[in-house]
Formats: sequence, structure tokens, C-alpha cells
Amino acid sequence: MPDYDPNNIFAKIIRGELPCHKVYEDDRVLVFLDIMPRAPGHALVIPKNAARNILDVDPDDLAHVARIAQKVARAGMQVFDADGITVQQFNENAGGQVVFHLHMHVIPRKENVAMKPPATEKEKPDVLADQARRLAAAMQTL
Repeated sequence: MPDYDPNNIFAKIIRGELPCHKVYEDDRVLVFLDIMPRAPGHALVIPKNAARNILDVDPDDLAHVARIAQKVARAGMQVFDADGITVQQFNENAGGQVVFHLHMHVIPRKENVAMKPPATEKEKPDVLADQARRLAAAMQTL
């Protein structure tokens, strides 16, 4: 497996070198919205420690990412009046991974509404800002 690249886009977001629509942050994870969401409220949960994917992440970091992903899912159900949640996590090229920093996709879903194909359309920044604000507020109540 290739080494972790500390200059990947998510590492730059963690360091504050690139902007994001932040939903939640603690000392171990960062949650922000995907700029090309597959559905409204599509969030990414990432560990702050360097981890290429599930194959090399510290088990305690993975557990914390999963705990926070569950909270994001609960918030997404409320905020987006969702009927369900899709959680996705990809590893290495053959597994569909595109950004080589561990991340979980948490995607609120509506019955009979297909997700958009991956990386097809950028959402408007004001829409993402509003969604991030509403998800962050819901996370505070969980």
C-alpha cells in the first residue's frame, strides 16, 4: 500500500489551508459537507490524525470516526427529514477511494430519490453554508 500523502486535500482542510463548510470538530475528527453532494446534507467525517484508509488507521481513531458518523446520521435524519441514511467508506483505487485520507460519507436519503452520481455537480456555497449551520445546530442537541 502506498504511503500517506500529507498534502492530500483533506489534510490541507484539517490544517486550515483550504476552506470547508464545517459541521463539527473536536480534537480527533472534523466533519464537513461534500462540495459535490450526492444528496442534500452529504457530510464527510474524517480523523485528524494521518490515516490513508481503514487499512492503516489507528483503531481508536476509527472508533471515534464511527461514533461521530452516527451522530451526524442522527442529525441528518432530523434536519433533512430523511427516510434513511447511506454510509459509505472506500479503500484504495480498486475499492473506489479517490481522496487518500480516511473518510466516511454520511448521506441523508429520501424514499424513491436516487443519489446523484459521484463528483458531478458542485453545490452553491450559500446552500452548503445553510446546511452546515443546520446540521451543526442539530449535532449540539444530540
